[in-house]
Amino acid sequence: QVRLVESGGGLVQPGESLRLSCAVSGDDFSEKNMAWYRRDSGQRRELVATISTTGRLKNYADSVKGRIAISRDNAKNTVYLQMDSLKSEDTAVYYCNYLPHVDSWGQGTQVTVSS
Repeated sequence: QVRLVESGGGLVQPGESLRLSCAVSGDDFSEKNMAWYRRDSGQRRELVATISTTGRLKNYADSVKGRIAISRDNAKNTVYLQMDSLKSEDTAVYYCNYLPHVDSWGQGTQVTVSS
């Protein structure tokens, strides 16, 4: 069973930046497409960004396009989410998972954007 450990969240003001990290267990990380998801206070889960196995193909939700960048380091079994120009509506718990996701989720990392 995969183990996913997210980190890097915090409380920031609008316009500031955060970099999220997700460490993924297992020997097949480089063979998995990965994604970041988020769940807001209304418990809606949104697919935020996706990245292919090599990192060449990336896709973003319209709500974050131009402000967020996904990347990965296959040598470190880690996927990242660079978040710039944060807005209050980005407030959520952020999770990484495979794409498509599996039922095993990490604890997530809370991002709160507030003045």
